Amino acid sequence: MGLRVLHEDPRLIAVDKPSGQPVIPGRGAAGEGALVEQVSRHLESKAFVVHRIDRETSGIVLFAKDAAAHRELCLLFEAGRVEKTYQALVLGTVSRNGSIDKPLREFGSGRTGVAEGGKHSCTVYKVVESLRGATLLAVEPRTGRRHQIRAHLYSIGHPVLGDKLYGKPVPVGGAARLMLHAHRLRLGWGRSRLELESPLPKDFAAAIESFR
Repeated sequence: MGLRVLHEDPRLIAVDKPSGQPVIPGRGAAGEGALVEQVSRHLESKAFVVHRIDRETSGIVLFAKDAAAHRELCLLFEAGRVEKTYQALVLGTVSRNGSIDKPLREFGSGRTGVAEGGKHSCTVYKVVESLRGATLLAVEPRTGRRHQIRAHLYSIGHPVLGDKLYGKPVPVGGAARLMLHAHRLRLGWGRSRLELESPLPKDFAAAIESFR
């Protein structure tokens, strides 16, 4: 599959990652299938990883083109000055907008869960559409913990559909994938404000349609 570039300027590149592709190579795996290697080939130089999304999640990923841009972007993410909005198709009916402010910690099993003594974590969500047995949410993680959206939504009884790690996997409209998509990203960059959007993938849109 060819690289889908959403934005490119002299210092950064934003690409649209498909579900199933890792951002970086996994343990013992060659880097050829990883997004960072694909971007590096496109640039014909090293791509610097700024942030990651889960392998099963689709959507926007940023890479820096040089070490200085990498430092600037990482500082923006660490300071919470990058606005991220995900689309999540979750199990059950979510009746109203809300927020989840529960501490999260990582466990040796690879899972993240709500636990006393965990790191402060906050996720805000808004109802986009109520469906039959499911709800489409716009989700904004205000902190950047591993699996934060998935673990937080699971904790309130509305796991992301297709999630094999949190909650029971549910077949969704023939789309055997995690129904989580990094949809929008906004940040101040240089003298302007960069606003990026990744359209919903066809399999995600089909899954939504199957619940209407």
